[in-house]
Amino acid sequence: MEKRIGTVIIGIENREAAPQVNGIISKHSDIIIGRLGLPRNEGMSLINLVVEGTTDEIGSLTGQLGKLEGIEVKSAVLPVISTEA
Repeated sequence: MEKRIGTVIIGIENREAAPQVNGIISKHSDIIIGRLGLPRNEGMSLINLVVEGTTDEIGSLTGQLGKLEGIEVKSAVLPVISTEA
């Protein structure tokens, strides 16, 4: 299956779910190539992940996160562009 590169934005309204979020992210660490956390005192905290994997792998990550209460997940993916001549 063809790999894709993309971003996953995770909004955390329920801070009690943060350990579960981190556990799911750790389970999928093989497809994560970058992570940026934006904690906020008021409102939704955010985690932005840059991922590279198949649509199944990325879907597994976002699907597990999306099942958590108080967590919002959005993703966008593009095909990986080969630089081989």
